[in-house]
Amino acid sequence: MPKSHSSLIDPVGVNFLPVSKKLITARFISAGIGAFIFLAITMVPLILHLIGVWAGYPAWLAWAAPAVVVVIVGWEMLLIPRQVRAIGYAERDEDLLIRGGILFHRVMVVPYGRMQYVDVTMGPIERMLGLSTIHLHTASPGTNALLNGLPAAEAARLREQLTARGEAKLAGL
Repeated sequence: MPKSHSSLIDPVGVNFLPVSKKLITARFISAGIGAFIFLAITMVPLILHLIGVWAGYPAWLAWAAPAVVVVIVGWEMLLIPRQVRAIGYAERDEDLLIRGGILFHRVMVVPYGRMQYVDVTMGPIERMLGLSTIHLHTASPGTNALLNGLPAAEAARLREQLTARGEAKLAGL
């Protein structure tokens, strides 16, 4: 039985299913790539200062920029596992619930009858880890119903299930 979430906005009696723990690895890889790029950029002034090409550049600033990047990336790496554990979804008779957030909790309700189509994608990191992302497109262009970190087989099953339920609700109109 999935572990329940203790948010006050979670509907009573609903058990949210967690996303795959492999999403933590995917986010670590993505964050690591971004960190490497930003660290390389912020290291240029430091390297130029140390070899004497840019001797007039303040040493404290040359050291501070990469240090700030390292601190921010370290903080992000600490948060990633908790962020992934906060993501969950639940299928009910009339709608799909998607929840997430650590500091700002969010529970999104997507009625099956409002779904126009369900899109499943896999980026290169997701494909390497066997994960998928589901995008739920509704009649409202402002709806950003997105559920990432699902195992590929579960994403395919959920896509078919959501599509069938959406068609059934539309047929009843």
